[in-house]
Amino acid sequence: MLNPLRVLVSVRTGPPSRCCSSFVSRMRFISRLKEDDEACAAALQNGSVLLFHKLEPLLHRTKTGTFRPGSQPSSGLQSVLERLGADRSLLMESVLIGCSEQNQAQFCLDVGKNLMNAVFPAHCRALNAPLCSVCLGGLDRVAIEDVCRGKFVDLRKSFFLLTGPEAPLVAKAQALLRWHQTHGFCSATGQPTQRNRAGSQRVCGSSGIVYYPQMSPVVIVLVSDGKRCLLGRQSSFPPGLYSALAGFCDMGETVEETLSREVAEEVGLEVEGVSYSSSQHWPFPHSSFMIGCHASISPAHTELTVDRSELEDARWFTLEEISSALQVKTPPRRGDPPVTWLPPSHALAHRLITEWVELQRSGEAGK
Repeated sequence: MLNPLRVLVSVRTGPPSRCCSSFVSRMRFISRLKEDDEACAAALQNGSVLLFHKLEPLLHRTKTGTFRPGSQPSSGLQSVLERLGADRSLLMESVLIGCSEQNQAQFCLDVGKNLMNAVFPAHCRALNAPLCSVCLGGLDRVAIEDVCRGKFVDLRKSFFLLTGPEAPLVAKAQALLRWHQTHGFCSATGQPTQRNRAGSQRVCGSSGIVYYPQMSPVVIVLVSDGKRCLLGRQSSFPPGLYSALAGFCDMGETVEETLSREVAEEVGLEVEGVSYSSSQHWPFPHSSFMIGCHASISPAHTELTVDRSELEDARWFTLEEISSALQVKTPPRRGDPPVTWLPPSHALAHRLITEWVELQRSGEAGK
């Protein structure tokens, strides 16, 4: 029987400060926008909008060669959308995703083809008109990129181009947009659902059932035998990419049970100890809630029996090998020599790996 999870890292706490007060103010502002349609509509007029095209975010290349999300002031975006052939009310389809430190509301909008919303799009429904060309086919991708001076990029690729808190914001936006596109009908009545202005919920007009965005719980674990850590790769991974093991929680399972089962199923090892690290929203495959843990096994029982239906490969890595892989900052280009590389810095798997490296180095220093 595994011991309960022990916490590896803790959230920093301290006395109340102006920064804390600002955070509380922003959280209450967002909460109000979710509950008050009129306040949300007013905030949109002075807010910023992150554009997507068929769930791919618009990115801007900066003068220094880095990338940032292509956020647009809603005041200027309205005229851009109309110039490209969109109805004036299309902007109202934007979904609330957050609030900046300057108390500016942040929204996202997919201007590509949207099959689920195209059935009963708000702007066409409000006009009591047939589906417009925008709903049927979306705005022209190249035209938007040209006007907004950006590039729509696959979400997975964008994760290697963005840094800091920008990647999680883009991930959250894409997850909300995807949820709205796939939940246009009530699962109980089959009738269309309607979203509130913020996009924080959808309601069945027939039954009154309220639906909220959902995430699937996933445990991701870095297994160690004390001197090495275990990484695996799926056949769908780019060449050379290795990551921590992960699996969805089955109904009724605890984190410990899921972790132990996944490790046993995928690599044939029995976990002895577990410690909790941190958590993260992850948009793949369809909005997951990642629970990051470290697990230890007996150094006397490290032989792997890899389930090839789950993993293409799994193997032990030394501290030296992991340190070398961490030096690879960008995915290898086609034709480059084979090299082992790791998930991007803002991925929870990367955090687990760097935590393990720090623990190994601190242990060596203490000898």
